[in-house]
Amino acid sequence: MKGRFTLSTCTLAISALLSAAAFSAETKEYSASQQAVRIAQETIIVDGHIDVPYRVKEKWVDVTKATDGGDFDYPRAVKGGLNAPFMSIYVPASLDNSPESTQLAHELIDSVEAIVARAPNKFAIATSPSQVKAQFEQGLISLPMGMENGSPIQGSLDNLKAFYERGIRYITLAHSQANHISDSSYDLRRKWKGLSPFGKTLVTEMNNIGIMLDISHVSDAAFYQVIELTKVPVIASHSSLRRFTPGFERNMNDDMIKKLGENGGVVMINFGSSFVSKAAGQWRTELTNARKALIEQEGEDSPKLENFDENYRKEVPYPYSTLDEVLDHIDHVVKLVGVEHVGIGSDYDGVGDSLPIGLKDVASFPNLVQGLLDRGYQRNDIEKILSGNVLRVWQQVEDYAAAH
Repeated sequence: MKGRFTLSTCTLAISALLSAAAFSAETKEYSASQQAVRIAQETIIVDGHIDVPYRVKEKWVDVTKATDGGDFDYPRAVKGGLNAPFMSIYVPASLDNSPESTQLAHELIDSVEAIVARAPNKFAIATSPSQVKAQFEQGLISLPMGMENGSPIQGSLDNLKAFYERGIRYITLAHSQANHISDSSYDLRRKWKGLSPFGKTLVTEMNNIGIMLDISHVSDAAFYQVIELTKVPVIASHSSLRRFTPGFERNMNDDMIKKLGENGGVVMINFGSSFVSKAAGQWRTELTNARKALIEQEGEDSPKLENFDENYRKEVPYPYSTLDEVLDHIDHVVKLVGVEHVGIGSDYDGVGDSLPIGLKDVASFPNLVQGLLDRGYQRNDIEKILSGNVLRVWQQVEDYAAAH
């Protein structure tokens, strides 16, 4: 008879520390002053990455109205002052090297167009910085689009052109596995040792057509190769800093941030707790190890696996990061390379129930502005962080393409 599964003494000790940290964070309240609310409402806010299209594919909801779940809908966006969220056209790595990859990308673009069609008095597609600015003046929320995972290109520059014509304005070269373009930070196999031969060609073609290069998710080697090849600044649409999450290659290290600064690019800070704090990443590792221990002890058919994550979370509360820790990431970029090279890439609707205390949904942007004010940022610098920096890069990419 197999023994009853219990957390190890080590895990319980860690859980006690994490629980104390989580309790401390939960007890802090964040509120925005009238000044912060006014700045959020009067400033264009570009969020580099929101996963609404895939969210509505998995379970359809009408985000033109208030929704019970998720992190984004029209009323909350208006409340938070969010008026230019990049809609993520996310294609899972499991579809790499298949026609389904390209088809899904087109379907997700269709879904963004459908949102606008249902509420043209609320939303509008945006394919240029000038459109974002004009639609902001009209009181519309712009929906620019970025493709997360270059898999749908399928090695075809005709596909690249087709996606440009449909409104794609950045491409995250890879996702969780190496694809035909680039190695991934999550994939231990380094298939290409950076970019593939086609990936190197694609960098030039994206420069020439006017699509921003997004280096979130790619391996370190791929990042450096992109920086060497590109003729225009690049973005990290939803990445944070490895300094605060040692060993997490998905985030950027200090040397990469410096290279990005030299390139003129922008890192757009991801809000997900595991991107922001070491404790959240450790919690995820402990969860995985505990599940593996249960399987080793009771087998893969154990009924305890059915609700394992939920039960684990009850016993070991998740250590949510905080708005203050997100601000630490912003501060560090500013100290390294200047305020011109940092932006916002929340990953709302993409990181599940892992968002920081104080930044739980798109209505929370005034809290972020308040935090920046509290840390001494002047309004012109806050506006750069909220949108000015990424709009600059986008314009530079457009200008280069127009000249080539």
